[in-house]
Amino acid sequence: MTTRETIIDTADHLIRSNGFNAFSFKDISNKIGIKTASIHYHFPTKSDLGVATIKEHIERFEYLKKEFENKSPLQKLNGFLSIYSQIKSENKVCLVGSLATDLNTVEDSIKNELKNFAELVLLWVTEILTEGKKQKMFEFQTTPRTKALMIITNILAIVQLSRLTQAEDFDIVKEAIIKDLRPHI
Repeated sequence: MTTRETIIDTADHLIRSNGFNAFSFKDISNKIGIKTASIHYHFPTKSDLGVATIKEHIERFEYLKKEFENKSPLQKLNGFLSIYSQIKSENKVCLVGSLATDLNTVEDSIKNELKNFAELVLLWVTEILTEGKKQKMFEFQTTPRTKALMIITNILAIVQLSRLTQAEDFDIVKEAIIKDLRPHI
């Protein structure tokens, strides 16, 4: 891993565990054993680092989408949900959820990149649901976009809520999302 990648990875960890406003370049410096000047070399401002961290998540997201490109809508949806299973297994929170809490205090560059990321996720889940409904794999009464919003907000929330309730609540909600979409014959 390059120094730049290590800095992004460390920032990602700090954002998702403490929030964007709760860490500094000094915290990263202490964690990875480099001078803050080295961090500034790669990222002149903290906002530049925040944007780079979001872009890293977008890149991973695009890779996942491509990996599931020729799969069924159900496999794609399970692929999407696997992102949150991974987050849950690492005892983390979603980057979007973590940064959304700091939205009123971050620079526009971060807000814009985060909105872009959220829109990409929403668009993909909407496309999955639209395709699934056309193929009669999924059944739901709302518009695909509304159903996508409902799925995304449920999975985002249960990652965090199940840290306070019971760990198995995550799997119960994840399974309910899939079950709720299956045609009721």
